[in-house]
Amino acid sequence: MKDWATKALSNQRSLLILYITIALAASIQALLSGTKTFDDSGTHYTSYNNYRIFEQSFYHLLNNQDLYILYPQEHWDLYKYTPTFSALFGLFALFPDWAGLSLWNLANVLVLLFAVYRLPHLRDVEKGLLLVIVLLELLTSIQNSQSNGLIAGLLVLAFGLLEDKKYLWATLCIVFSAFIKLFGVVGFALFLFYPRKEKLALYTSLWAVVLFLIPLAFVSYEQYIRLFQSYWNMLSHDHSSSYGYSVMGWWNSWFGMEVNKNLIVLVGVLLFLLPLIRYREYQNYTFRYLALCSILIWIVIFNHKAESPTFIIAMTGVALWFVTAKKDTLTIILFACAFVLTTLSPTDVFPRYLREEFVVPYTLKAFPCILVWVKVVYDMIVLKKDCLTERTYPQQHPLQAARP
Repeated sequence: MKDWATKALSNQRSLLILYITIALAASIQALLSGTKTFDDSGTHYTSYNNYRIFEQSFYHLLNNQDLYILYPQEHWDLYKYTPTFSALFGLFALFPDWAGLSLWNLANVLVLLFAVYRLPHLRDVEKGLLLVIVLLELLTSIQNSQSNGLIAGLLVLAFGLLEDKKYLWATLCIVFSAFIKLFGVVGFALFLFYPRKEKLALYTSLWAVVLFLIPLAFVSYEQYIRLFQSYWNMLSHDHSSSYGYSVMGWWNSWFGMEVNKNLIVLVGVLLFLLPLIRYREYQNYTFRYLALCSILIWIVIFNHKAESPTFIIAMTGVALWFVTAKKDTLTIILFACAFVLTTLSPTDVFPRYLREEFVVPYTLKAFPCILVWVKVVYDMIVLKKDCLTERTYPQQHPLQAARP
């Protein structure tokens, strides 16, 4: 890498300014974009519709309304998060939209930025390269005022904290991600690699209780039960509504076959767990690092509701894998496909004809991430010393000394 590029990528202050700038620019763009329609009804909604959904859910919670029904007079689409997220979103909803939206987008980008810089054993230039790789995908997410940058950041941060023995805060990150979107529970797989599991279980239970009880500051116990019944009903109906940019969507679009989503997810779980039988490798940092990559990609490609803004999570896993992978021909091809088809295909630099005729109909946004995930799983199974670039990683488990 050229000296000027190395210097630029290693400059943490410049990347911090860049990330703050894109968060504010995305917020200003959304605020100035006026209204738009999302279906054939002709009803106009704000360009930051997802933020409006989150914002209004807080007021619905305060007013003892059902969170999980349509409110077409306020916003398009359903609220699909937990009551806890509604309660906590009051931290943003109480501000006027220009401030609340800006703070929300800043939270998404800065948590991810901080999490990457919290990772151990990566050089500053690698962290900078990772942050540049995911920048466009992150921009796609915050332009839609989504929570996916926050979730990616929380899971990466949890890994860094676990490596540093910060169990209390690591468990909060994973529990909080699960209280935002349920697929965050996959992050609990990281606990397998660390000792003192009784402490991990205790802290997890503590944070789960705390986060679960927060909505009771706003609603009665009876209303809370009704909300969870409605939440479950919404999720049950939502499960059968689409394939998304996922393994299920790829299989259906390529082979024209109706697929059993539960069966595909089961196969995905088994493949995800397959490398984990190598419990002796849990003391190997490379193995744990690849497991983080696998988790970040898995929760997107096996999510039947995965949309374009969701892929900041998967591309964070792809970028983590790429920046440390040995740059052989296969690695470069896989990454190039992921960057072009996953990251660039929704943007204006990608030919519209190719996007509409090939990328969208054939779920090509997800396909490179599926291939990278398979490569990550393979690397975990064989775990050759050269699957990552030459570097010195601690071969002894960093937490081994904590064992009784």
